[in-house]
Amino acid sequence: MNIGIIGAGTMGVGIAQVAATAGCKVVLFDANAPQIDKALSGLEKTLQKLSEKGKISHEKAIEIRNNISKGEVLQDLRDSDLVIEAIIENKDIKTKVFTELETYVSENCIIGTNTSSISITSLGAELKKPERFIGIHFFNPAPLMPLVEVIPSLLTEKTLAEKIYNLMKDWGKTPVIAKDIPGFIVNRIARPYYGEALRIVEENIATPAQVDDAMKTLGNFKMGPFELMDLIGVDVNFAVTTTVYKDYFYDPKYKPSLLQQRMSEAKLHGRKTGKGFYDYSEGAVKPEAKKDDALYQQIFLRIISMLINEAVEAKRLGVANDEDIELAMQKGVNYPKGLLGWGQEIGYSKISETLQNLYSEYQEERYRQSPLLRKID
Repeated sequence: MNIGIIGAGTMGVGIAQVAATAGCKVVLFDANAPQIDKALSGLEKTLQKLSEKGKISHEKAIEIRNNISKGEVLQDLRDSDLVIEAIIENKDIKTKVFTELETYVSENCIIGTNTSSISITSLGAELKKPERFIGIHFFNPAPLMPLVEVIPSLLTEKTLAEKIYNLMKDWGKTPVIAKDIPGFIVNRIARPYYGEALRIVEENIATPAQVDDAMKTLGNFKMGPFELMDLIGVDVNFAVTTTVYKDYFYDPKYKPSLLQQRMSEAKLHGRKTGKGFYDYSEGAVKPEAKKDDALYQQIFLRIISMLINEAVEAKRLGVANDEDIELAMQKGVNYPKGLLGWGQEIGYSKISETLQNLYSEYQEERYRQSPLLRKID
């Protein structure tokens, strides 16, 4: 199968590696030509390390690299059976690329986007054949993270989602099918993990280190929300939140944080800039969290209740089936448990009571409960 990848950033080259590992012939294109050489050079080092560690054979490493060739111009993707775009999160730029691409590829070529937050329907609507367009959302780093969200638009041909679902399985991934709603499954449900954590810190209830420690010790999360934002990029996380907020017609549930906006403006983007919520410069010491059992319980229950409420609402709206909702959060963002099962474990009545108390205290729609929450056991 011939695969075209547009965008040679971390995500693009990661997807190229996944496809090439599965035996596909890949053409990697980027409008910034030097970026392709940089990406391929980095990939060679990655494959060499994998070979040295015995994760893949030397022969397999050579085969993967040989399966990827460089595209000089967009037209070099003309023989692709499937093209996946992985460029900047900007609707106008993406749409321009897709409309040009459509003039080169065959009528049977499937066009996919790796967008994490832009409407699939809006991106595909400008195409002459919108029925061939679909969301194929990988998680970073693509070779390591198993989840792929497959998102058909309102205009996507009915059997295409299943076709891509099966292809992703062939590529060794864990696919789930999601509705074309802002944030899809993971980025919609996960918003309170960051948003509520930011609110707690903005109100001086706790420090970022305390919030992170509470979620790791009580919830067994691998990373706390502030550590995770620093890893993802504070600016990237803020951009996704802003997109979801806007696309939900400014629903208070998804309201972005002023603190996060100021951090983005100050270019305190996390690991990539050396400083975010934590300092990553050489010799910097991470602040210790002052442990407080009662406070930690309050933090954990507040954030987990918001997350479970979002999962229940996603279930109510048919964003995905129960199994895919559980799978998506565990395989896409490494949550220790599925949120629907977690709600059952804590008790949905306890989650409902927590949200009701928050609503009473703040008088904000942000804390409204899913109509389904009070009805399930």
